[in-house]
Amino acid sequence: MGRFLALGGLIAAVVLAGLSLIDTRSGSGEVTASALLADSGMDSSGFARAIGPWDWQFPQDYGPHSDFQTEWWYYTGNLADATGRRFGFQFTIFRRAIAPQPVESASEWRTNQIYMAHFTVTDVTGEQFYHQERFSRDSAGLAGAEIDPSYHVWLENWQVQGLNADDTRTRISASTDDVALDVTMQQVKRPALQGESGLSPKGPEPGNASYYYSLTRLLTEGTVTIGGETYTVTGNTWKDHEFSTSALGSDAVGWDWFGLIFDDGREMTIGRIRLADGGERAYSGGAGSEALLIEQDGSERYIPADTFHLEALDTWTSPHTGGEYPSGWRVTFDDPDTGETVNFTLTPLLKDQELHGSGIVYWEGAVRIEGDVRGYGYAELTGYIDALTGRF
Repeated sequence: MGRFLALGGLIAAVVLAGLSLIDTRSGSGEVTASALLADSGMDSSGFARAIGPWDWQFPQDYGPHSDFQTEWWYYTGNLADATGRRFGFQFTIFRRAIAPQPVESASEWRTNQIYMAHFTVTDVTGEQFYHQERFSRDSAGLAGAEIDPSYHVWLENWQVQGLNADDTRTRISASTDDVALDVTMQQVKRPALQGESGLSPKGPEPGNASYYYSLTRLLTEGTVTIGGETYTVTGNTWKDHEFSTSALGSDAVGWDWFGLIFDDGREMTIGRIRLADGGERAYSGGAGSEALLIEQDGSERYIPADTFHLEALDTWTSPHTGGEYPSGWRVTFDDPDTGETVNFTLTPLLKDQELHGSGIVYWEGAVRIEGDVRGYGYAELTGYIDALTGRF
């Protein structure tokens, strides 16, 4: 899905400008990084690009792809305890290379890789949304990604790691002063390859694409801790993994993305890139919105734009940023198996699931699916506060 192709500008600005971007004016004693996205000065030459088919090999491709400039491992989950109390979470670690090759140095602090992580927890019953962002360098063991001896991606004490030989069983652990997440996840379907066998175009230019797969249903169990109270939870998690040396086209302002897990054993990705002229472009390069339907057996079917419709039903205005987001959607598509029209709605479990206070503001939150199909999922909305055009 085009998630955080703007990451490059954000991290590069922090790296290149250094301590001049550290802002302590709040008087709280906390140090926060504010990144200017206008011009990172980063050179993408020398990095591999997503152009032709990729020879997918799992579990090897669960790990890092350091020949590419940008990469992320993204998890979203919908969980509940035995009483029905619901929680959502996002856990994402981003890698950004600032040079194609490591620089030889005797210093353990020297690196050509920077990492950023986002961790959120939505407490639906408590009507609270917790979010935090971290940065670190890939040095001195502070952050990194590896596949040998097993899958492991981390930033300080936030980490996801493989638990068995083929990395089909994994664990996420992360905590802040307010919340903690500790869950294990079991893969039940093969990776779904997005776009053209895993090559996902972001614009018409050659190489303006990513390699992209999803693990659309990870059976999840573990604990969520909020304010010192721990809840034992179960549910489902979705994983996206993309790597690229790319950016959105100059005509794009942002994107809408949905990862949906249906109770009937199927899943669906919905994606569209919003254009400056008010139009839309599908991730596969065509006009409009489109969806990828993953069947119970793991097979994939594209729902073309001419048989798919996504309509916003309401809006929500952020009290933090003043930004206005769509809030609630109606989805209609023609089932490729039966030919029948399927209708359902997506409703945010909490309206305020906006990540704010950092270089890029966006809405990412848990949603309920109701109608001809039911379940839970996640939505991501970018470019509604500031257009991403020309910022990376």
